[in-house]
Amino acid sequence: MASGRGLSGMGIHRKRGGGSRLPIVLVIFFSVLAPLIFFVGRGLYTSASIDQNDIPSGSSKQNVHWREKLALQYIKSLLSKDVIDVIAASTVDLGPLSLDSLRKSNMSASWKFVGAETSVENNATSEPNQKAVRIEKEAPKGKGDNILSDGHSQLVDTPAKQFRRQLRERRREKRAADLVQQDDEAIVKLENAAIERSKSVDSAVLGKYSIWRKENENDNSDSTVRLMRDQMIMARVYLSIAKMKNKPDLQQELQSRLKESQRALGDTAADADLHHSVPEKIKLMGQVLSKAREQLYDCKLVTGKLRAMLQTADEQVRSLKKQSTFLSQLAAKTIPNGIHCMSMRLTIEYYLLPPEKRKFPGSENLENPNLYHYALFSDNVLAASVVVNSTIMNAKDSSKHVFHLVTDKLNFGAMNMWFLLNPPGKAAIHVENVDEFKWLNSSYCPVLRQLESASMKEYYFKADHPTTLSSGASNLKYRNPKYLSMLNHLRFYLPQVYPKLNKILFLDDDIVVQKDLTRLWSVDLQGKVNGAVETCGESFHRFDKYLNFTNPHIARNFDPNACGWAYGMNMFDLKEWKKKDITGIYHKWQNMNEDRTLWKLGTLPPGLITFYNLTHPLEKSWHVLGLGYNPSVDRSEIENAAVVHYNGNMKPWLELAMTKYRSYWTKYIKYDHPYLRNCNLNE
Repeated sequence: MASGRGLSGMGIHRKRGGGSRLPIVLVIFFSVLAPLIFFVGRGLYTSASIDQNDIPSGSSKQNVHWREKLALQYIKSLLSKDVIDVIAASTVDLGPLSLDSLRKSNMSASWKFVGAETSVENNATSEPNQKAVRIEKEAPKGKGDNILSDGHSQLVDTPAKQFRRQLRERRREKRAADLVQQDDEAIVKLENAAIERSKSVDSAVLGKYSIWRKENENDNSDSTVRLMRDQMIMARVYLSIAKMKNKPDLQQELQSRLKESQRALGDTAADADLHHSVPEKIKLMGQVLSKAREQLYDCKLVTGKLRAMLQTADEQVRSLKKQSTFLSQLAAKTIPNGIHCMSMRLTIEYYLLPPEKRKFPGSENLENPNLYHYALFSDNVLAASVVVNSTIMNAKDSSKHVFHLVTDKLNFGAMNMWFLLNPPGKAAIHVENVDEFKWLNSSYCPVLRQLESASMKEYYFKADHPTTLSSGASNLKYRNPKYLSMLNHLRFYLPQVYPKLNKILFLDDDIVVQKDLTRLWSVDLQGKVNGAVETCGESFHRFDKYLNFTNPHIARNFDPNACGWAYGMNMFDLKEWKKKDITGIYHKWQNMNEDRTLWKLGTLPPGLITFYNLTHPLEKSWHVLGLGYNPSVDRSEIENAAVVHYNGNMKPWLELAMTKYRSYWTKYIKYDHPYLRNCNLNE
């Protein structure tokens, strides 16, 4: 524009000098100079763009058209350098004619941009080593490909090929994304599978040190404690190797650091309990271990030492498990001081009562066959009270229920006194003393005769009887005092104890009733004597678990894969019992087992034999077992069960009871009762 104004000024000046020259100047300008200015500006802009993108030497000459060269030669003779620079700068604003506008617009499919595309602003700030943008005309394919005049043309793909290439790239990207996603999903599945496998490991034996283990119980993983233990393990390994390879200095240093770590760790199980000096000790131990690794590391030796340590740890675990079994059996034998205290206090109070006040109301219902009768044999006052209370609290009509309790001579007064002070609503209750059953003697009852025999006394009471873990733990279970009590064997004499009843529901004293049980009396036992819940799974709780099938009598008469069932809640048809002489069958097999070769002591094995093919299976929801030994009983099963059973050593009245299950039992106890408070029985 400046040049135009300059030329115009020249023309006006000349017009003032001679007006006849003005048309000639205008014609020359529009016919010659204007086209030259356009071509020169475009050539300069192209050269500037190429220079900015750092094209190799000689390429700018090849890309400049020969006409632009010719025009450049002529224009340089007519215009000064300053005017040419202004023209070159003004070509950026030429709109559709500028290269920048061409690059930004949608061009024909016959044009292709090769290299990095950048905007005018980016070009202004880009570094010299940027790739140049080249515009190449696509040459049609044929026998003789067309060649551009400069001899440096490049073949360009058709739009169809470009589309196919883009499609292939999109497919590759999608496939790569799918593979990555599949890989992530596979990793997640592997992690979850490893976590599930770690859950099946006995945590009591192996602990919870596993990178896959989900620490649900404690958000704090106590990594510092575990790190110290790992360091101590490796220190022991290298200490042994140092001694073997005669490295006294390193051996002494390892021993010193090991003692320091042992003192710092002690019995600590959580990071929060560690001393503030522990990080420094970990650092020092790490340095010593690093030094030992450099001097002593031998893969074969280290592996052997770790394997030996693992075997030693396994032996220690077995020993501790035996000790735990011994102690748990010992604890299961005991009665807590609080319960013993309560029993003694109740006994004293009972025998201070006048005889006329020792009788229960509703004695006329004790032999009424139209009512719901329960048999409960126990020497534990508190446990018996929970069974009775839970049954009455969940019964629709307590007046139709009758409880028949049998206890021993020691607890007879306490059991009577408790239910005299705490009557079970409108239900009838009767307490008897097993020692007053004169018909139950050694001449009639084989088990009683066996319990009085010299061999049985030696088995139980011999002074030098082995009590070590190795020799006594396996049989300690059967030396529980309950096996010496006739209360445990009285279940085989129900028709003799209750001769006028047709049906009776037998309950153990370690159960809790959660629903109304009256529907059990309407269950059709289909001619069987015993209604019970089966306990067998795929390969456990079957007859071969309880009976000795190496004995020909057992092998000949019973199926080792027959399904076992549970005592604790059993509906007995006493009419069918008498018809099939169940007590006689029991006596026969009990006599054959005098030397304990058919089964060990207890009541379940002879029960399985006596009621073989005479047991009707009840629905599982009637009776859920395992609350006294199994920490993995499903909570929904417990909630839906009519009866829950604390079978096992972890009885709910003992300190070793599982806390998660204890509330189902304790909610039926009134801990504010004076007798419970005075004997320090707390929830």
